[in-house]
Amino acid sequence: MARLRVTVEGIVQGVGFRPSVFRLAAAHGLTGWVRNRPGGVDLEIQGPEAAAAAFLRDLRALPAPVRVDRAEAKPQPERGDETGFEIRESGGDQAPLPVVPPDLATCPDCAREIATPGERRHRYPFTNCTYCGPRYTIIESLPYDRPRTAMKAFPLCPDCAREYGDPGDRRFHAQPVACPACGPHLRLATPDGAVRSERDAALRDAAEALRRGEVLALKGLGGYQLLVDATSPAAVGRLRERKRREEKPFAVMFPDLGALRATCDISDAEAALLASPEAPILLVKRRPGGAVVPEVAPGNPRLGAFLPYTPLHRLLLESTGRPLVCTSGNLSDEPMAFRDDEARARLGPLSDLFLAHDRPIVRPVDDSVLRLDADGPTLLRRARGYAPLAVPLPGDGPSVLALGAHQKATVALRFEGRAVLSQHLGDLGSPESADLLARTVEDLLAFFRVRPERLACDLHPDYASTRLAERLAATWGLPLVRVQHHHAHGAACAAEHRLRGPVLALAWDGTGLGSDGTIWGGEALVVDGPAFRRVGHLRPFPLPGGETAVKDPRRSALGLMAATLGLASLPRILRDAFEPGAWDPLQTLLARDLNCPRTSSLGRLFDAVSALAGLRRAPGFEGQAAMALEFAAERAAPGGTYPWAFQDGEARVADPTPLLEALLRDQAAGLPPEALARRFHAALADLALAWARQGGLRDVVLAGGCFQNALLTGLVMERLAASGFRVHRHRRFPPNDGSLSLGQAAVAAAS
Repeated sequence: MARLRVTVEGIVQGVGFRPSVFRLAAAHGLTGWVRNRPGGVDLEIQGPEAAAAAFLRDLRALPAPVRVDRAEAKPQPERGDETGFEIRESGGDQAPLPVVPPDLATCPDCAREIATPGERRHRYPFTNCTYCGPRYTIIESLPYDRPRTAMKAFPLCPDCAREYGDPGDRRFHAQPVACPACGPHLRLATPDGAVRSERDAALRDAAEALRRGEVLALKGLGGYQLLVDATSPAAVGRLRERKRREEKPFAVMFPDLGALRATCDISDAEAALLASPEAPILLVKRRPGGAVVPEVAPGNPRLGAFLPYTPLHRLLLESTGRPLVCTSGNLSDEPMAFRDDEARARLGPLSDLFLAHDRPIVRPVDDSVLRLDADGPTLLRRARGYAPLAVPLPGDGPSVLALGAHQKATVALRFEGRAVLSQHLGDLGSPESADLLARTVEDLLAFFRVRPERLACDLHPDYASTRLAERLAATWGLPLVRVQHHHAHGAACAAEHRLRGPVLALAWDGTGLGSDGTIWGGEALVVDGPAFRRVGHLRPFPLPGGETAVKDPRRSALGLMAATLGLASLPRILRDAFEPGAWDPLQTLLARDLNCPRTSSLGRLFDAVSALAGLRRAPGFEGQAAMALEFAAERAAPGGTYPWAFQDGEARVADPTPLLEALLRDQAAGLPPEALARRFHAALADLALAWARQGGLRDVVLAGGCFQNALLTGLVMERLAASGFRVHRHRRFPPNDGSLSLGQAAVAAAS
């Protein structure tokens, strides 16, 4: 006989782990107990040695969403007073480890229940079990038990209580369990709060409103969403006008894979991601025709598509009988509304009706966005299903709170050798966004009971994240580490891959304040813990009008040409693209060097080349011109490249003058924009290799928003790998500013 005490860490709370342990113990004829504790699970088993060994083997192999990172077994004295195996109440008051279960999409068993007439939960929009449903959006504190969740206001009815207490039921110890008799329910109301209908009638009435082309504000899993009929140009146009989102793509929710495949090309691997417990929005290739109107994603060959991940979404799609645009409940550049009162105030002017419910949302969590590339998934927005799962970090160090940057903001908390990143918070350009950032900091610190020893932020003094870090540092009397933007990008990718020692970071993005006071963005840095050295960068060029140029590719082209070939070489068609009366003032700005900050940004180079190639000249959302260049390059066959000139000194400066000369010659010779775009991408792969050789390090990390470009990333990785470099890109975090707080935390911990 053997008795073992087993300490388990990983994703083991809120995912049916204790019921699985109970069933494993029964299957192997073992006695003992299991209970939650902050940060993990403790259990004891007793029985024949062979049975105990088999139990431990099966425990470590439990399927997703369970993830066992550590299971340490120690012998204990045998006991003679046990008659079976039991699940005990949670225990322990120590601070939780950074392991929190994410929200999980509806499992197949719950989906069948909802769809089956006569079942107790037929058409119940809050059906869940131990393997699916809300987690992070309802947890108030750990250990994860019902009294510490938003479900504490819904006492279990006798039927649900029986399921909750039955070890053979899949709702055994499922904390959010509910049914129509005891759980949350729906209500449909007008923007002024007048209730139109409730429960199933509310759902059916909301579906009818969507079929009429109205805009519905839906209280989803982690916040409010705005929905319209994706097959109606008028409905999509109405949403764009109200949301002030002229051309930026919307995501579309499809009822099932069959409906999605009628509109998009879906591989088996993409289908598996879409149907996974994380159920992300996935960028997939559109097919000609299809039910979804072009206005959903103008000029974009891809569509952000996803499947319903809650019973409420599933039932709404079933009732409407068509794909639905489903986007965050906000105005552009504001955070998603998640509290009922703020939703009515902020979304009232945008919505015709509100479909809400009475289950509180503890914290807002948006949808995650992924793309499946040839070498695996690329996370573009890390939120529902993925946040706030922790990652181990190399080395020891103090606890650090990192506040991130200004766009695609996240907060990182580093302690006990791991880092927790908050969910995606959006951009920080509004007072509401700044408030959300402060609340998220408070939430993370209280949740994990951590008192940071250091704070970290970006160099930029005007970011809301920087200002908050400065206030907290002064209030708490803590040191504040200011981390250069691209240093943080490189450090984030190195930390994710647990790389020690110096690495070469190709940090390519749109905007980041450099240590010399200029705007960086096309950088080759040697990153070594708290230190970095700039070994390469683009030749700086002016941005006439400063921030205005970020969304106006014509201005980037104007500044680039002024710094290289001269304005006389600017194609006439591009000069004529400016509004009457704008040309002379812009020339004056350049001539007098007024409001023309210098930049080495690769993102702005993308914008300039897109404008010069005739792909995108009109102002639009940030990154739109670069996306047009990427999409055009994807349509062209490989062949050709463009040259660079290099100026060697402390850093190898890449001068794009010969590149521009060659591009304009090709254009004059009649080469289509697609060929120009493809050669430009090939030239960037050449540049990456030149800088990698300059850096002289075998490990190269790719970071920054430009590496959201799948073609660019693939070409650079292929070129560097063929020359013997070990190339690393982000896998579990976004390449954009969404991972910046991770890099800040790693740098501050090593400082």
